[in-house]
Amino acid sequence: MASTAGVNLAISGLASGLNWQSLVSQLAQAERSPESQWQAAQTQVNSQNSAFTVLKSYLNQLKAAADALKDPTIYQNRSASSSSPSVASATSGSGGAMGTYNFNISQLASAAQQTGTGNISSGISTTSDVSGVTVGAANFATNVTAGTFTINGAQVTVNTTDSLQTVFNNIATATGNAVTASYDPTTDKFTFNSASAIQLGSAADSSNFLQVAKLYNNGTGAISSNDRLGRVNTGSDLSVADLATPVSDGGSGNGAFTINGVTVNYNASTDSVQSVLDKINSSGANVTASYDVVNNRFNIANNTTGDVGISLHDVTGNFLAATGLSGGTFASGNNLKYTVNNGPTLISQSNTIDQSSSGITGLSVTALTTGATTVTIGADTSAVSTQINNLVTQYNNVESYIDTNAATSTDASGTVNPGTLTGDMTAADLSTSLRSSLFSPVSVTGLSSTLSQFASLGITSNGYNNSISLDSTALSKVLTNNLSDVQKFFSDSTNGLAGQLDTYLNNTIGDNGSIPQHQAALTKQSNSINTQISNLEKQITSDSNYWTTEFQNMETAQSKMNQELTSLQQQINNGTL
Repeated sequence: MASTAGVNLAISGLASGLNWQSLVSQLAQAERSPESQWQAAQTQVNSQNSAFTVLKSYLNQLKAAADALKDPTIYQNRSASSSSPSVASATSGSGGAMGTYNFNISQLASAAQQTGTGNISSGISTTSDVSGVTVGAANFATNVTAGTFTINGAQVTVNTTDSLQTVFNNIATATGNAVTASYDPTTDKFTFNSASAIQLGSAADSSNFLQVAKLYNNGTGAISSNDRLGRVNTGSDLSVADLATPVSDGGSGNGAFTINGVTVNYNASTDSVQSVLDKINSSGANVTASYDVVNNRFNIANNTTGDVGISLHDVTGNFLAATGLSGGTFASGNNLKYTVNNGPTLISQSNTIDQSSSGITGLSVTALTTGATTVTIGADTSAVSTQINNLVTQYNNVESYIDTNAATSTDASGTVNPGTLTGDMTAADLSTSLRSSLFSPVSVTGLSSTLSQFASLGITSNGYNNSISLDSTALSKVLTNNLSDVQKFFSDSTNGLAGQLDTYLNNTIGDNGSIPQHQAALTKQSNSINTQISNLEKQITSDSNYWTTEFQNMETAQSKMNQELTSLQQQINNGTL
């Protein structure tokens, strides 16, 4: 008899001719048929769960809007206006004393100033011989530009590389020696002399030499510079900065002086005039130091206004003396002087009047000039109005989301399709309860009977869904006339609307709120479906294995029968049977 060894009986129908593997697959698929319904149900459950997550975010925004209206500070905002803004401007901080205040400014505040002695620089030359002084290198207050200038109708050319003596010679040549020029080192001035009246300049001049030399027509034959010509070279080291008195640091490089008690250090060999001025200005002396090139002098001014002094003292070296600051003229600053409501004269060191000066809570008035103005402080209700509008917006967002997701739709074939939250009682109850919480009358002690519910602020319903709208004109009127009651209505710690709404929302979206509990139930339901599917799949696997084994046994039996039949047929054909 033929053997079955080596025959793969797992091959479907090899012996029986029956495709039993396909049959096993069909039986498994038939057994799996409930899963499609379970999965559809799970999809709906998961969609509901996701919808409630989005809904919670909307409710959190609504809660934030309610919390903002519980904050008492937004009801304390103030606005301030000045009847004469050219005289003074006004602002008021939170909780400012509301009312009308008549200000009369009689004197503005100014800063104290130390003006150094004039003509602090050395001259442009130490002698009358200026043949070695180059036009472009001379320490004029303003740099000379190359070009031409006119004397008695004759053009004189000047280059920045010319010496001053060359310019003087050019003047004599151009005027046929009718005009002569000279320099006096004592006065640090140029002088033009002529036997007749000298006429300087023309509209065609391209050089500014005459202006730099401070020479102007006087109708005579003798014209001298109207002021000294030299200036301090602020970019050079202190020791060679063209000061009439050179700066010394005591010979040690450790020069020092104090301004308003603050020490400033310098080195005469490495510091320039400008670098020392920068040190002063960046120090804690609270002053501004500068060099006035036009008037050839240094100045120091307090950075703050008021009748306070400036103290100056050379410690090591002579910087303050050499720059003329310590020997200059002091002009005291002024305090601001004013009255309020015709009261006594009040004082402020600055031109800004604050509460410490006027005694008016929260008010700040900045005086711009002398004169009278009326300042009015009133309630600034813009923040309250913004938050109430936001509360309405967030409420509408919640209701709109619920309405949209609970609504059904009909497709082209007429089939009605439910929304994600259609029939969900938690969502339906939330919509109703939220509206009730927002529009139920509040009971707050001392609250006006005209402001007992949300609708009193100008809130109206559109009549066909749960959305509401706000009449801005009506709200503005209530806020203007009854702000204190609006504050009580929202922020009363016991019965205020914002507090009640906040409590309701905590019970709805808090850790133990109705929505988290409902989501937990939906999650459990989804997990249960996963378990059902998993258990069914295990059963299908077990059943498929059983059916496969049975069919394989059938194949084995069929194969054995086929072999015996073949053997019998061979014996018949051979005549051995």
